Amino acid sequence: MQATEITRRTAAERRRDALDRLGTERDVWLSTAHPEHGPHQVPLWFLWDGRAVWMCTSASSASARNVREEPRVRLSLPDTFDVVLLQGAAEAYPASEVPDEAADAFAGKFGWDPRQERGSFLYLRVEPTTVRAWRGEPELRGRVVMREGVWLA
Repeated sequence: MQATEITRRTAAERRRDALDRLGTERDVWLSTAHPEHGPHQVPLWFLWDGRAVWMCTSASSASARNVREEPRVRLSLPDTFDVVLLQGAAEAYPASEVPDEAADAFAGKFGWDPRQERGSFLYLRVEPTTVRAWRGEPELRGRVVMREGVWLA
């Protein structure tokens, strides 16, 4: 493994980079928890609409069951060097009730429209209340770039 020199970014640069990644990446890890069964983590495709993350999962999945019991979730982009972590409360929309704009954008991004599937799907919308972004130890300090739903930079 090679050491990489890290140049500390400003809060504004971290925000910009996090938003860029949210707008371009495909996968996010969704972490949920059930009061009796504990934590559950799964990778899902996601869409960033400029304010919130949209994901879709089977209506009978553990993730769907968990957010019905406990809507607080955490999301993370898959890069362990350029970390972006989000947290917020998941709002659940059955495929028949999801706003067309969000579902159409999701289908356009992935070429897959869960509304057309035979099975029952649930869209999850998470508007982040907290966002943390950092690259390595030099950026641990000041890693919170959104607090209580407000961007800090």
